[in-house]
Amino acid sequence: MTKSVNETEKIKFVNAVPENFPCVVLIGMAGAGKSTVGKSLAAELGWAFIDTDNLLEALYACGLQKLADAAGKKEFIDIEATMIGALKASRTVIATGGSVVYSDEAVAGLAELGPIVYLKTELATILERIALNPERGLALDPGETAADLYREREALYEKAANLVCDTSGRSPAECARYIRDKLENILKRRDD
Repeated sequence: MTKSVNETEKIKFVNAVPENFPCVVLIGMAGAGKSTVGKSLAAELGWAFIDTDNLLEALYACGLQKLADAAGKKEFIDIEATMIGALKASRTVIATGGSVVYSDEAVAGLAELGPIVYLKTELATILERIALNPERGLALDPGETAADLYREREALYEKAANLVCDTSGRSPAECARYIRDKLENILKRRDD
């Protein structure tokens, strides 16, 4: 059976990855598509996938929004940073919670795991997706809105990222392929 060029390139990339290869970390606002793109990227690479929001839900045995509401914004950020600091993985795509960029310690820990990719998504898209899933888990201060968070976090995401993937006009699979194609250059720069 003859493999297509795309399939052959994928196999070549995956086979060229050493066992101790770092992870790929996805950051961005709630609703940016980190979990969806992350699963697609993990499938492209033949890697594992971890969603840190799901880990928090499992750890605390409750939904993310319930945890965020009970803890409050500052405590939620501290809980998330502690959990991120405990992550040990290799050859894994990690989708993080949107508030991870508030903790310099968490961002530094993620950077040690591998390249950080910011899924940049338009505010209107974020607000639409959040409205469809109100249990998404936003850590808000009283009176703060998702739009406030977006404006506040945008520079933090840009600062933390090794790569920015603009999701506008791209499907999750197209975002995953874009990231996969850019990884090789990012990782070469890390090794130089």
